[in-house]
Amino acid sequence: MAEAHWYVVHTYSGYENKVKVDIEKTIENRNLQDQILEVSVPMQSVVEVKNGVEKKADKKMFPGYVLINMVMNDDTWYVVRNTRGVTGFVGPGSKPVPLTEEEMASLGFESPDVQIGLEVGDMIVVTAGAWKDTVGAIKSINEAKKTITINVEMFGRETPVELSFTEVKKM
Repeated sequence: MAEAHWYVVHTYSGYENKVKVDIEKTIENRNLQDQILEVSVPMQSVVEVKNGVEKKADKKMFPGYVLINMVMNDDTWYVVRNTRGVTGFVGPGSKPVPLTEEEMASLGFESPDVQIGLEVGDMIVVTAGAWKDTVGAIKSINEAKKTITINVEMFGRETPVELSFTEVKKM
């Protein structure tokens, strides 16, 4: 299977978050989780001073652009390119150019290698988030997204929940 890279997608200004949500819905509907791994609108915290009052706010680092970590093929290109609000990939003509590791590191997207020491079937306890203190058995591990899936009983039935490696610990 081909390797995933980060690509830059140009969008209508102000539509970055809508494009992110629409692409994520399409990923789920078409079952492309293994090909489009992450959609990101890079934000940075800034302190604004208005009328003498300091206020923290999140500003888009690149208005009009969305970053996507994906395996480039005809299907993924078509899904992203035909999302409402997307004007195209950044690159010459219709050929998207992936960002280099150095470019991603300068944006703060360094991907540290996480060694989790967990296997399918291991019992874990959730240490953070909405499912804190929940205990479950690992059903699947996604190394690319750095997540695990456990089943949680909700409303009398088993429901799969995806958790980050950093939110769990082995029992």
